[in-house]
Amino acid sequence: MNLLEGKVIIVTGAGAGVGKGIAMEAARQGAKVIVNDLGVNIDGSGASSGPAQETVKAIEAEGGTASANTDSVAEWASAQKIVQQALDLYGRIDGVVNNAGNLRDILFHKMTEEDFDAVIKVHLKGSWNVSRAVAPYFKGQGSGSYVHMTSTSGLIGNMGQANYMAAKMGIVGLSKSISLDLEKFNVRSNCIAPFAYTRMVGTIPTDTPEGKARQEVNMRLEANKIAPFTCALLTDRAANVSGQIFGVRNNEIFLFSQPRPIRTAHNSEGWTVETCLDRAIPMFAPSFFPLDKSRDVFTWDPV
Repeated sequence: MNLLEGKVIIVTGAGAGVGKGIAMEAARQGAKVIVNDLGVNIDGSGASSGPAQETVKAIEAEGGTASANTDSVAEWASAQKIVQQALDLYGRIDGVVNNAGNLRDILFHKMTEEDFDAVIKVHLKGSWNVSRAVAPYFKGQGSGSYVHMTSTSGLIGNMGQANYMAAKMGIVGLSKSISLDLEKFNVRSNCIAPFAYTRMVGTIPTDTPEGKARQEVNMRLEANKIAPFTCALLTDRAANVSGQIFGVRNNEIFLFSQPRPIRTAHNSEGWTVETCLDRAIPMFAPSFFPLDKSRDVFTWDPV
């Protein structure tokens, strides 16, 4: 069954890795695909039309329909061009996968403003730009699906990624806002935290025994494994799924929790600084979350 037959899907960052796998699977499921990729280096520098064109060629070789786009998601005007290309070529848009990204990993106390802004601009602002550009068309046709790529780096944590973590948690909030604001128009929005060995993961240092061991596990994470669940969320059969946070790691699919109160402290006389220290914080302390990193939570090997 071609579960995306007749649909038009935009996939950003689709020149390689996770995005390429999603674009190709969407085409296999019958969708016409806008393959967006700026063709930049991992830090966002440079540009090339090659990666997007290669994905298009791979889709066409399998009998699918796709068009390359090299506009930047980081700029409002160019994000509008991505959307307009889909409308000009195919007449409609049914789904958006916000996958484009970059990395500038560095410890917080050494991170520059440029390092922070560059990552926020692509991941968070880029997701906003493309999502906002599509929103009027989704609203007008009374349907549409967004899938945004978040990360366990944001959901849980990793060292040296203040910019990336802030962006990825911001995407969670953006997705939830979209799901609430556009619910009455039958538009849905969800997040996926993908576990995959891509060139971004390949930048993790391996100069320690721990880093080397972690990288050996990472290399077993297949980028193409993210595509089936992503495309499932784009189908009409997932019309009741919105505002959720998922994870995909090889053959595992996770549903993540979302922040909710877990303990409460009440003082009928009101709180003072001293009583907060004497009573409230000690009450909460047994339920505090440790300073986990992603690998501390996902302790078992991928299956």
